[in-house]
Order: sequence, then C-alpha cells, then structure tokens
Amino acid sequence: MPTYTVTTANLSLSAAQKAGIAEAITAVHHASTGAPAFFAQVIFRAIDSGDHFIGGKLNSHSHVFVHGIIRSGRALEVKRKLMGEAAGKVGTIAGVGAEDVWFYIQDMDAPQMIEFGRFLPEPGAEVEWHKAITAEKQAQLAGAGVNI
Repeated sequence: MPTYTVTTANLSLSAAQKAGIAEAITAVHHASTGAPAFFAQVIFRAIDSGDHFIGGKLNSHSHVFVHGIIRSGRALEVKRKLMGEAAGKVGTIAGVGAEDVWFYIQDMDAPQMIEFGRFLPEPGAEVEWHKAITAEKQAQLAGAGVNI
C-alpha cells in the first residue's frame, strides 16, 4: 500500500544497501503506522550523472530522495516520526549526511488506489481486505520471502 521511491543522485547503491534501505523503510513504516509490513514496497531509481541541478546549477554531490505515497488518515505526528526515523536510517545505510537525504510523504485517499486488483481499504480495515487476496498471489508473495 505505501510505495516509496528511492532516487539517488551522484551515488550508486550496492545490492546490500538497497536491501538495507528497503528493510529499514518497511520496518519504520510498519512500526509507525501499524500497517502490515508486507504492504510496503520500495522502488529504486538512479539519476544519471549531469541530470541533477540545485538552484539552477549542476550538482555533483551525492543525494538520496525518498518519495512516499501513503494512505491518508495518519496524524502529522505519525508521519513526522516515520519520516525522521526512516530518513536517518536511509542516510546511514547510503553513507550520506542528514542534509543530503530529502524525504517526502504524499497522502492519498484509499479509494484513489488499487493494489492487488482491488481498491485499498481505509487504515485499520486491512484484515478483511487481505483475506480477499487470492491463494495464488499469496503463494507468489510467500515464495518471494514476503511474510504475509
């Protein structure tokens, strides 16, 4: 349900760093919101050298940007805690300073998202929604090591 896109500029992450960042974001999202961990997905992208500008000037310093789309209905304190903890862990794992991690959260109403073929439930209604995931999809996720 939450989708986090991690974009790097002037920085190449190893497979271990990507896995660590994905695990950290997932764990913090789960701990902060109470949403099941298997809902979280993390996608990685890299900006080509020469494609990142700050203030209209080419930037050559390493940066990490995290854009998270989550269901609306979370208190500001929850989102700030989530962002603060996750940004700190992302920076540590990526090997960049706190001022080089940019973290954004965007709220979307549950009826404006479809995942696993169905409109998302409101926060707190995940159990019934989860029961409708087909056995085939649950087996596919379990086969990939996703704890559902």
